Amino acid sequence: MSMTWLNEPTDWSLTDGTLTAVTGERTDFWRATFYGWTTDNGHFFHQPVTGDFTAEAIVSADHTTRFDQAGLMVRAGQSTWLKSGLEVTSGTVQVSTVLTRDFSDVSMTPVDGFDGELAMRVTRFGQAVTVHVRAADRPWQLLRLGHLDLPATVDVGLMCCSPERAGLRATFRDFTVGPPISRDHLE
Repeated sequence: MSMTWLNEPTDWSLTDGTLTAVTGERTDFWRATFYGWTTDNGHFFHQPVTGDFTAEAIVSADHTTRFDQAGLMVRAGQSTWLKSGLEVTSGTVQVSTVLTRDFSDVSMTPVDGFDGELAMRVTRFGQAVTVHVRAADRPWQLLRLGHLDLPATVDVGLMCCSPERAGLRATFRDFTVGPPISRDHLE
């Protein structure tokens, strides 16, 4: 299935299944909460997916600046979406997950064994979404289980943004979308 951009960056390439994208100036996805602004100009390379699924990718980026982000996104529209990825917060790279239901919320967590790249997966089970990550060959770690009011078909793909600068270079490899993981593997 072919993928398309929402807010295509000026500098990007797709070679042998590896996407490299460089963020534009002050790009982000966020709605209202705490900061008081709504921004929908981050970069999102996506495809439509109908029904339940698991999307996976290996993510890395040259994070240097607060809020630099690279990861996965599930999007039903401007006010209903999930993004999860590597993000610089509190001076270190962590994993952030944002659920947006008109207003954005965010959770942050460090990842054991993080060595510069991270395997990520997002799964949809009806109106529920989960986020798992793992570094190296460690077990999958559940970061988030949440509710989103999703239509049958949503856009699923790779997201990057840099709210305080331009020039974050993000790399995504081995992106796949397939059947959802077993509910028994949510731990």
